[in-house]
This record gives sequence, C-alpha cells and structure tokens, in this order.
Amino acid sequence: MFPPINFNSAETDPVITWAIPCFVILIFIELLVRQLQQHPKYNGKEAFASIGMGIGSAIINIFMKYLALLGFLFIYEYRLFDLQPKEPWQWVIYFVALLFLEDLAFYTHHRSCHQIRLFWCGHVNHHSSVDYNLATALRQGWGELTHKYIWWTWLPLLGFHPMFILMQMSISLIYQFWLHTETIKRMGFLELFMNTPSHHRVHHGTQMEYLDRNHAGIFIIWDKMFGTFQKETIKATYGLTTQIHSYNPIKIAFHEYIDLFKDVRKAPGFSNKIKYMFMPPGWSHDGSMKTAKQIRKEMAAS
Repeated sequence: MFPPINFNSAETDPVITWAIPCFVILIFIELLVRQLQQHPKYNGKEAFASIGMGIGSAIINIFMKYLALLGFLFIYEYRLFDLQPKEPWQWVIYFVALLFLEDLAFYTHHRSCHQIRLFWCGHVNHHSSVDYNLATALRQGWGELTHKYIWWTWLPLLGFHPMFILMQMSISLIYQFWLHTETIKRMGFLELFMNTPSHHRVHHGTQMEYLDRNHAGIFIIWDKMFGTFQKETIKATYGLTTQIHSYNPIKIAFHEYIDLFKDVRKAPGFSNKIKYMFMPPGWSHDGSMKTAKQIRKEMAAS
C-alpha cells in the first residue's frame, strides 16, 4: 500500500525544508571559491533581491502545492493504470520511470514559460539577475506557481502517486540549485546527458544564440531530442534582453505582467489581444517587436 497523506501536517515540502541548510552552506562555499578563483564578488543587492524572491515563492507555494496535491489526488482516483509496486525490483522501476517522466514534465513546463508570454510573465524574474551564482537560483517566480502544476497532471492520471510526484518535483528543484554557478566549468562525459552548470549558463544567457535554449531540469536529453539544445561556446551575458535595473522584489515579480497589460490594452482587435497573451515573448501585431525565433530566421537568411 502507498503511504497515506497527512492533511493535518503544516509541513508541505519537507524535502525542500531539509535542503535549505545545504543551500546556505553551498552559497558560503561558492563565495570562498569565487574569491580563490578571483571571480567578482556577489552583488549584495542582487543577492538579497534573489533571496527575497525565494522567500516569497516559498510562502506562495505552501498554498499552491496544497491545491496541487488536492488536484493530483482527484485525478489519481481516475488513473489509467495501477502502478503500485509490490516487489523491490518493481519499486526501482517505478522510481526510475518517475524520475524521467517528471523531468519530461518539467521540460514541457519550462519550455512553455519561454514560448507563451503569459507564462513568461511569471518566469521572467528568474532570468532578471545580471549576476549568475547560487543566490540567483533562489530567484523563483511568484506568478509561475499559479499555472506550473498543470504540466504534471498527466502523471497521476498514468497512475503515479501524488506524494511521490511532488517529492520528485522537489528533488528536481534541489538538483537545479547547484547549476547556477560559474565556478564549475565543464563536467566531461556528464555533459552528454545531464544538465550541468555549463548547459544552464547558456539558458540564462542573453545572446541571440542562447535565447530559449537548454530548458532541461535534470537531464539535457530532452533538449537534444526536441531541438532546443545549445552548447556553451562563449561567455554568457546574464539578465534580460531589456534589463529592468531594479532590486525591488515586487517590481521583479510583476514588471512583465504590467508590460503585457499595456500591450493588450493598446492592441487593436480581440484576436490581437489574445495573441499578445499566448504568442511568444517579443511577438507584436505590427512587427515593431520580434520573437527570438523570428530574429534567428532573419539572421539565417541574411
């Protein structure tokens, strides 16, 4: 039998809670290594802005994860398959399958956040820091949490238990923490199939060849399979293509929602208003702005 879920517990994410002291220790280790490697010191204002975003995200996620758990449990009642393991070897297969399928769900979610502007509004703040270090990993989206869990709903429908889905989601988030560093260069053969700091630096780069690339969580294989992989070839310039120049967590969290609202309000016709919400970032009805895909296409043709 799968273990019961205790709804009376105030602890909604024990995996992340246990990891927080490790995050703090790793940040201090990175600070020391950066000093030894003569990297620039942390920008204190950027770091504290990222930490503030992380605290806000954690508070919001207490509520959103509880709602997601309720939704997953409802879907699980109508599961297509009974995947409950009975033998030890079946448990191994169960968790290996969940590891890869949850990572695929993360890839589809993450890619959608870069391809649908309404979702980008909730994710853009994670990219807004011009620094790239372990503190940046804490700069998590607030609005993103309102739609994030939709991309995992097919897992309880298949028959994976909601408790284990949420646990694996937390493990994936913890794995991605250490990717946000410049102190680790390349990692040999692991670069072939794992997401690494090198791959993720590309994802945070503002250069045209780096935009909307390397959406992986744990495994880089999805980007290679679906055509979104880019190898690190030049040093990334971090932040946004149009920097916001703010350390205010409120502005960081909501600036793109405000810009989207302005574009929707000014757009002529209902269909253009809808397109501004669901077309990729950079789309415009009159061609005054361009998406990364459109710019790449023009560059290839020239």
